[in-house]
Amino acid sequence: MRSRTERLELIWHERPGLLGWLTTVDHKRIGLLYFFTTLVFFGAGGVEALLIRTQLAGPNGTVLSPEAFDQVMTMHGVTMIFLFIIPMTTGAFGNYLLPLMIGARDMAFPRLNALSYWLFLGSGVFLYAGLLMRKGPDCGWFCYTPLNTKEYDPGLNADFYALGLIFNSMSTTAGALNFIVTIFKLRAPGMSFNRMPLFVFAMLAVSFSLIFALPPLTTDLVFLELQRKVGFHFFDVVHGGDALLWQHLFWLFGHPEVYIIILPAMGIATSIIPTFAKRKMVAFPLVALAELLVAFIGFGVWGHHMFATGLSIGTLVFFAAASMMVVIPSTIQIYAWLFTVNLGRPEFRAPLLFIGGFIALFVIGGLSGIMFAAIPFDQATTDTYFVVAHFHFIIFGAAVFPILGGMYYWFPKVTGHMYHERSAQASFWVTFVGTLLTFFPMHIVGLLGMTRRVYTYHAGFGWDAYNLSETIGAFILAAGLLMIFANLLWSRFRGPPSGPDPFFGGTLEWTTASPPPPYNFPVIPTVTSPYPNWDRAQGELVLDLDHGHETPATTVRDGHLDEILKMPSESGWPIVLALAVTVLFIMLLTAHFVVAGIFAGVAGCVLVAWHVHEPAEA
Repeated sequence: MRSRTERLELIWHERPGLLGWLTTVDHKRIGLLYFFTTLVFFGAGGVEALLIRTQLAGPNGTVLSPEAFDQVMTMHGVTMIFLFIIPMTTGAFGNYLLPLMIGARDMAFPRLNALSYWLFLGSGVFLYAGLLMRKGPDCGWFCYTPLNTKEYDPGLNADFYALGLIFNSMSTTAGALNFIVTIFKLRAPGMSFNRMPLFVFAMLAVSFSLIFALPPLTTDLVFLELQRKVGFHFFDVVHGGDALLWQHLFWLFGHPEVYIIILPAMGIATSIIPTFAKRKMVAFPLVALAELLVAFIGFGVWGHHMFATGLSIGTLVFFAAASMMVVIPSTIQIYAWLFTVNLGRPEFRAPLLFIGGFIALFVIGGLSGIMFAAIPFDQATTDTYFVVAHFHFIIFGAAVFPILGGMYYWFPKVTGHMYHERSAQASFWVTFVGTLLTFFPMHIVGLLGMTRRVYTYHAGFGWDAYNLSETIGAFILAAGLLMIFANLLWSRFRGPPSGPDPFFGGTLEWTTASPPPPYNFPVIPTVTSPYPNWDRAQGELVLDLDHGHETPATTVRDGHLDEILKMPSESGWPIVLALAVTVLFIMLLTAHFVVAGIFAGVAGCVLVAWHVHEPAEA
């Protein structure tokens, strides 16, 4: 008679080699696919940033032509937001960690999870194909009208942008739906809402934000493509359209997107801080509520980006008030993090250092954000480098630093090896100094009048020294990032074994092996606390869950056992469907609408086959 773990290994094991990765539905493998794919895009976005900074290091730069600069600048923004930060936090961190944190054996819809990755990969390749053909998006990451219309952009550049982001949003929406259902229904028995890890609250807030924020963006992009390819006039004032319609729909996505980026970072911070402070999070319920409120209030702030467009004063005052209000839940979390560290016995290892850097950069970026809530100041600094400084402190400093800290924190869990601590701490200081030197001078040069999206400038404006320091800082920052990845790569093969719980973390992922087995948990844990690993309260659920791909489902609010679910095994249908959708978007791009319709039919047939010809469960 085989032991329980042997039976589970046999049931949940996926085929090895390339075919296994192509057909996988294991949330951990999919998380790793997201991780390495987004790192490639991060590298591409970083190269684009260095090209931009090299071009602007001094007056009259000639590294990039105006056309190349527009494409590189646009793709840098699109890459960092849509192809790195969002898929890294949700696709990589969320996919890998969330089922482990809630005591589940997989995501609620494993094959939909695989499909979301392959759609993401297809959308990224689609966007970069345009850049490689020198027809990449060139109208800025928010691609304002009329710059995105045929009159001003007659090539395929704006079409790559519009169709690529529609394509990308399909992946993101599928992932968000999967997270919501997983959090609501697959929590371990006993994990009521008030016992969910704070990282899970953050992922729930992000997922709902994506569900409500992406439709306005998709609608905007569909309108743009209908105007460009079919002749509609949604944004054409001469024919009764409205140019501001683009901005309203875009920023109805764009400002919640700021919190979509920052909320997972907050969730990572609330995981790392208690572990290294050696105490539970202060004001746990308030922090959980604050994470949800950040997402909710963020939907009332989109006009914050439109103070210089001629909206009525009454409208501007409303958005200014909302811009002030959204600071409150963020401040609650900052105070909770700082009190937790000060009331605990902090151990300042590399993950906590990155969270400290995150808090410092987030406060700086937040203070400049409050300044933009003052309508006259916003109108005076709109489209200057002061704005660029603000959002880079938020998007890079406050979003990427927790990602880097999270890489160090969960590296032992994913690989079973420890990273090199001294090198990790050195990489933090190089990265932190590089970040400050790159982005802080942008405040000053912005106040001196340097506008955004200029590809070169003349000498004598007083901008030269600041731009040179920004470029030097960018290369220091790049060196710091390379130190991080070199450390992780070396440690993956040479680092000492970590054991299952090297940091004595409080949440459930630290109760299983490192790296986790395919089935995650030999027995499903029973939860009685938000920090079950510290309370040692998890116990065996008296259920025979070693006869197939099974995981328990629980009630939404209280986490009581509801039913046992059969989970699907590996499948090739997700990648086949993603390939059909990719060809569909290529045909739409080239205006082969009949062929596009054919491939839409092919995608429909694949979807039907996916559900009709389900293979037998293991």
